[in-house]
Order: sequence, then C-alpha cells, then structure tokens
Amino acid sequence: MRLHDRRGLPLQSLHLQELQLLIVRYGMAPSGIPGAPSFEEFPVPDSPHHHGQALKVHHGHAGGGPLRTSAQATLHCLTGCIVGEMAGLLIGTMAGLSPWPMIALATILSYASGITLGLVPVMRAQRTSLLGALRIIWVGEVISIGVMEIVMNFVDYQLGGMGAKSVFAWMFWRGLVFAVPAGFLAAWPVNYWLLKRELKSCH
Repeated sequence: MRLHDRRGLPLQSLHLQELQLLIVRYGMAPSGIPGAPSFEEFPVPDSPHHHGQALKVHHGHAGGGPLRTSAQATLHCLTGCIVGEMAGLLIGTMAGLSPWPMIALATILSYASGITLGLVPVMRAQRTSLLGALRIIWVGEVISIGVMEIVMNFVDYQLGGMGAKSVFAWMFWRGLVFAVPAGFLAAWPVNYWLLKRELKSCH
C-alpha cells in the first residue's frame, strides 16, 4: 500500500524534514516506505515542545490532567527549593546574619539546589549534556523558584523566623511551617501557566 500525506502526495516524495515532522507529530514510522531509513536513524527535531512531551511521558505525567501535572511539577520544584532554603536559613541563623543577607543566601542556595534537581532527570531522559539540559529548563525553573522564594521569604520574615536566635527555637520552625505551603500555593498556578505555554517541562 502506498502511503500519502494529507495533501495527497506520496510519502516517498516528501522532503526528509517533512518526514521527521510527521514521525514526531503523528508517531508514524517510515517502515512502509521502500528504501526508507528506520525510525532510529531519524534525528528528532530539537524543540521545547518535543522535550516537554518526552519528559512528561518519561516520568508518567502524560495521563494526568493539567492541574495534577502542574501540582507534581510544583512539588518537584519545591523539593529542590527547600533544600537550599533550609541550608541558607540554618547557616544564616547560626552565623547571626541579619534578615536581608540571610534572604540573599537562602535564595542563592535555593536556585542552586532547585536547578540541580531539575537538571538530573532531564539529562537522563534526553541523554543530553549539562548545558543542553540547562537550555531546556532554565526559563521555567528561574520563574518558578523565584516565585517560591519571594513568597516563602516574605512569610518567614513576617512570622519572625529570620529573627530567631537559635535553630532550635520554635520561632525559627514556625516560619518554615507556614512558608513552605505558602510557596507551593503561590507557585502552583505559575507552573500551570508555564506548562500550558510549554515554557516549563514536567520532570
């Protein structure tokens, strides 16, 4: 049987790039075309949409709704963010830093830990380099982590957590108890928007 595209043209006459797009978009393997290369021989176009779709399938999020997918992406981002936030607050409190230097330290460490946690699964799923993975995720991670940090630090500061004299004081932990869920709730709709516009990959 001779395969044709939507314009009625035989697939044999299509340009190689058009065949690549058909393979990615419709999952068509050119095995039915005489003399055509196998699916593995076709380089997959490097596009943010393809990266996002591949990551969703790899991590089992393809079947979930957009709210669930964005919640999972937010939770993953929050996990990496908390590591840096906690480290910054612990170091700042023990060193006796004032709130603003403590906020700066916690934010820098949150970006470092959050982006690192986001890079690892992308590098494995896409089999790409560190810089290649960074190009895929950096926009979404910078925005998502930024929103979390603004809200978490604001809540922690307002509740007096950054003014605690010791990491064993209830005031220190009270700030975090309310700051962490506040950061999640603030970043969830942001991640929903980023995923809808394919500016963030669900890893």
